[in-house]
Amino acid sequence: MRRLFHQLHLWLSIPAGVILTVVCLSGAALVFEQDITQALNPHLYRSQPPEEGTPFLPPSELMAHLQRQVPDTLTLSSLQMPGTPSGVCMASFKQTGKRSLSINPYTGHVNGWTRSYPFFQTMRKLHRWLMDAPAKKGEMSVGKAIVGVATLLMVFILISGLVIWIPRTAKALKNRLQMSFTKGWRRFWYDSHVALGFYATSLLLLMALTGLTWSFGWYRTAAYSLFGGTESRTTHSQSPKTLRTKGYDRPSSSKRQPDYTAWDKALSTIQTMYPDYQSATFSTGKAQVATSSLLKVRQTDIVNFDPQTGQVTDIEHYDERPRSQTLRGWFYALHTGSWGGWATKILYFLAALIGGILPITGYYLWLTKKLKRSRNQKPLQTRHFH
Repeated sequence: MRRLFHQLHLWLSIPAGVILTVVCLSGAALVFEQDITQALNPHLYRSQPPEEGTPFLPPSELMAHLQRQVPDTLTLSSLQMPGTPSGVCMASFKQTGKRSLSINPYTGHVNGWTRSYPFFQTMRKLHRWLMDAPAKKGEMSVGKAIVGVATLLMVFILISGLVIWIPRTAKALKNRLQMSFTKGWRRFWYDSHVALGFYATSLLLLMALTGLTWSFGWYRTAAYSLFGGTESRTTHSQSPKTLRTKGYDRPSSSKRQPDYTAWDKALSTIQTMYPDYQSATFSTGKAQVATSSLLKVRQTDIVNFDPQTGQVTDIEHYDERPRSQTLRGWFYALHTGSWGGWATKILYFLAALIGGILPITGYYLWLTKKLKRSRNQKPLQTRHFH
């Protein structure tokens, strides 16, 4: 059985190894992208209150300041209000894609546009598509397909590797988890391949199994179904019983453009209902309120309000949404390591780094073994001709 798994491990690794090295090393580079970007641009992500206890400007005043500082050609799509005294406002526009405008919540002064560094953009394109991005979001490309197939092979490579090198005794396990630095280069690379593989396999498997949901629709459907993602549940906005419990009545809808003063009233209600909220992102008639996160997975309630009066009409709680709408966030957190903060990010970075090194050490061991076998066969062939 081990011989079969050895052959499986070898012949899957040879074609997929180079691609997996690229995917893993680029993934390692992306682990701390957000942290590095924020550290290099602190003025865009942190603010300082003029005095302790100073309140934020209400959304209507912030919008008045903003409209004096940005071109009329930009159309606001959302305004994110911070929930902590050191936070900043983020304004998103329909014409600017993922770029947002940072605003001081105490003065309304524009801090500048958020940015994504070319290095991280390149790493993301390598990690997801091997630089061959699909024409449209959700579509397939050659690069995306290659990454998906290589990741699927990675699952079998990791499992077969465990079967091949898992020891039968505790003493052997102790030896397998150690690296020798005094018995030559080949022994060092062998120990590196085996020991580091043991340490990183569980996290690499988790990354691969969650990452496949972005590569193949059939896999995503199966994975979501496994965790109950296909179940149909009624949203809070359709539940009159919950609305009566909260004491809110849905006012008649209006076709007029919303007034930003309505956002002021809605924010005041949200601050009363969610005293520890992390952020509230406003758009026409609704606000996405990020509540306290569980395992660093951001959870949001959707608070709907009348766009003219700001009166809250209903609330769609995070835990009452269909499972398929919440699983994506969990899969993303489990794939990137963000679910446990700095501790898990460091572990994921090291595991991804090891994942990029394992194919290199595997190629080295395979090639040196073939060269050694070739050298041993040459004298036999010479004697045969004589």
